[in-house]
Amino acid sequence: MTRLSAEMLAADAVEPITSAGHAQLGIAVLAGIAVIVLLITKFKLHAFLALTIGSLALGAFAGAPLDKTIVSFTTGLGSTVAGVGVLIALGAILGKLLADSGGADQIVDTILAKAGGRAMPWAMVLIASVIGLPLFFEVGIVLLIPVVLMVAKRGNYSLMRIGIPALAGLSVMHGLIPPHPGPLVAIDAVKANLGITLALGVLVAIPTVIIAGPLFSRYAARWVDVPAPDRMIPTRASEDLAKRPGFGATLATMLLPVILMLSKALVDIIVDDPTDHVQRVFDVIGAPLIALLAAVIVGMFTLGRAAGFTKDRLATTVEKSLAPIAGILLIVGAGGGFKQTLIDSGVGQMILDISKDWSIPALLLAWLIAVAIRLATGSATVATISAAGLVAPLAADMSTAHTSLLVLAIGAGSLFFSHVNDAGFWLVKEYFGLNVGQTIKTWSVMETIISVVGGGLVLLLSLVI
Repeated sequence: MTRLSAEMLAADAVEPITSAGHAQLGIAVLAGIAVIVLLITKFKLHAFLALTIGSLALGAFAGAPLDKTIVSFTTGLGSTVAGVGVLIALGAILGKLLADSGGADQIVDTILAKAGGRAMPWAMVLIASVIGLPLFFEVGIVLLIPVVLMVAKRGNYSLMRIGIPALAGLSVMHGLIPPHPGPLVAIDAVKANLGITLALGVLVAIPTVIIAGPLFSRYAARWVDVPAPDRMIPTRASEDLAKRPGFGATLATMLLPVILMLSKALVDIIVDDPTDHVQRVFDVIGAPLIALLAAVIVGMFTLGRAAGFTKDRLATTVEKSLAPIAGILLIVGAGGGFKQTLIDSGVGQMILDISKDWSIPALLLAWLIAVAIRLATGSATVATISAAGLVAPLAADMSTAHTSLLVLAIGAGSLFFSHVNDAGFWLVKEYFGLNVGQTIKTWSVMETIISVVGGGLVLLLSLVI
């Protein structure tokens, strides 16, 4: 297992924007994070503003000149948005096409028609995992809630027995699998290989979602036995459509970017020759930008046109998909700015210097940092971005596989124990008609299981690869 070493940045050391000692830098980091936490939790400030102010506070507490802090922040913001902004936008377009065309409903209805009885929780995991691939967590919840409530009511199932597997599938995808914003930002921050991260992420995700979903839902249903609230069943998109895409075409479109990126990773492993024409072709088609762009273009025909969308309707769908992600892009960008401020202030080198004699594995350290920030801020995305910035120097001498595992360790830590400072907590509570205590017993415990199991599997994988 990769250990921490003080020599990780020796070759690529960055001139720090401050000459502060370790003690002052440590206080500055804590103060900067405390400012972000306080602004988000106490003053309910938007995470974008909180991260911006927290970055400036970090520089000020570290004794860095304000102009240099501003340059660090804006540089990090720009590079982060350049690295993942287009991917987030393409993912949002694909998700909107999937929802508005009725393609998601088609997949849901097809799978549910084949499942019943004890197989239903497993079917819900499958539905949520497949649908969760291109969708943001909040969008996935809104899309799946009608299905969860209708299945529970129609089949006389416990709401938790059906709901927890669906939530687990969405949450695991959100935390561990690109092209979701958190994993993408962490991949960009530590310079991991996206294809290998995706492959290892799927490997970790499968047992994690099984344990946190169908298996845990048995206990959650005993702890919290509530009926499906009728008032929360909204109209589904496909009810207003004359026709909708077929199951096979919809599934193929959703899985297209994943297949392309995994193919690139497989060819890179088998061929391992940058001059080989086959590898160069797969390097292009398996690049995240091309893979997602291809899925969007294909989706306009297999989803949009198949649902009878006109050119104007397709243009409107694309336009409406971009507006909701403005806040996400700003948060991700500001998180990148905070990360760069951490790096430029010398925090990365400080962590290496202080921890060079520790026996704690780098992957465990990354998980713990993400857990701490998640508990404090309530945001998995903020936790991922901040933790990635803090531990990025640890990837300097890691192998390609271990760098990808570092991303997954951060992602698993970022999901730990969602509670009252997390928007997802309240979303689940209101949709399922739970009180705070019931939400903690079900949703919060489920998130913790995902984090612990996922983190444990990452550590186990690091011993064998």
